[in-house]
Amino acid sequence: MTTYKLLATAAMGLESIVADEVKELGYDTQTENGKVFFEGNEKDIAKANLWLRTADRVKIIAGEFSAYSFDELFEQTKAIEWEKFLPVDANFPVQGKSVKSKLYSVPDCQSIVKKAIVERLKKAYHRNSFLDESGARYKIEVSILKDKVQLSIDTSGAGLHKRGYRLDQGEAPLKETLAAALVKLTKWTPDRPFVDPFCGSGTIVIEAAMIGQNIAPGYNRDFDSEQWPWMKQQIWDEVREEAEELADYDQPLNILGTDIDHRMLKVAEENATEAGFADLITFKQRQVKDFTTQEESGVAVGNPPYGERLGEVEVIEEMVSDMGRVFSKHPTWSVYMLSSMENFEELYGRKATKKRKLFNGFIRTDFYQFWGQRPTNK
Repeated sequence: MTTYKLLATAAMGLESIVADEVKELGYDTQTENGKVFFEGNEKDIAKANLWLRTADRVKIIAGEFSAYSFDELFEQTKAIEWEKFLPVDANFPVQGKSVKSKLYSVPDCQSIVKKAIVERLKKAYHRNSFLDESGARYKIEVSILKDKVQLSIDTSGAGLHKRGYRLDQGEAPLKETLAAALVKLTKWTPDRPFVDPFCGSGTIVIEAAMIGQNIAPGYNRDFDSEQWPWMKQQIWDEVREEAEELADYDQPLNILGTDIDHRMLKVAEENATEAGFADLITFKQRQVKDFTTQEESGVAVGNPPYGERLGEVEVIEEMVSDMGRVFSKHPTWSVYMLSSMENFEELYGRKATKKRKLFNGFIRTDFYQFWGQRPTNK
C-alpha cells in the first residue's frame, strides 16, 4: 500500500480535539490552524473517515509548493503525478481559497489548476482530446496562504458531520461534529447519567450515545473515496467489520433529552430511532427549572437558545438563572453549556471552572464548564 500525507480539517477551536482523535487511532500528528496532518495508507484513509467524530473532512495532500505567478502555479501543478490519484475518467471539480497571496483571484487559480491537471492527465493517458469526467468524483482544493500553495483531494465527499441519522432539525441545529466535541470535552463515561436540558432535535444526546457504545460515526454512510478504483472495496469491508466488532451494543446508557417544545422532541425521537437508539435515549417535555434527579455525578451538556429576537433574551436569561438554581441542588453534577451570552456566569450564579472559546458556525461562543464535586461516600 502507498503512504500518503493526510489532512483532517477541523473547525476553529477544535484542532486539539481532532488531533487527540487522530492520535487515538494510532497516528502521529502535526497541527496548524484548522488542520491536523498525519500519514497513512488506503486503509488509514477509510479508518479516519469512519472513526473521526469531530473532524470536518479527510483529505490527501497531492502537492505543496510556493507560487508567485500564474505560470508557476500552472507548471508546478502540472509537475505533480496526478495519474497516481485520478483515473482517465475522473470527475474532478476544483475549489479554491487564497489569503494574503499575490495570486488573489480564486476563480483564476481554480481554472489554472484545472487546466494544468487536464494537461498532465492527457499526456499520461495519451489523449489528444478532452477528458469526459464521467467517473468517480475527486474534489480538488487549491489553498494558497502567503504564496504557499497546497493542493488536496477530498476523500470524504459530504462533510463528516453528515452521519445519516438526522431526518429533520430545528432552526439552528448544532453540527454533529461540534456536538461530539462538546461531549468529548466533558470526559463523560457511559457509567454516568447524561442529560441535555435543551435537546432540540437530539444531536448532543445521540452523539453521546454513539460515544458511549463506541459506535463509529461514519458507519452508516458513504464516502467519495469508496468509488475510487485504487481504494478497493475489500478495504472498506475490513474497516467496517472492525468497527462492528469494536461497537459495544450491550453497554447500558442513562441518557435523557428534555425540551419545552413537543414538536422538537418528536423530531429528536425520530432521529434517535434512525440512529438506532430508540430504546436507549429517554426524551421528556420539560422546562429546565423542573429538572430533578436522585442520581449523583451526572453530566449535563447543552446549547441553550441564543435569543436573537426581541423579547427572547429576557426569557433565556431567566432560563439560565433557573438552571443555575436547579443544579446548585445537585452539587456532584457537572454542567457544560455552549452560549454566546457574555453574562452567562452572572446569570447562572457561579463562576465557570473553565471556559473554552468555540465557534458554532460563525457565532463566537464560550463553552462554560461548571465541574461538580466528588460525591461523599455514604
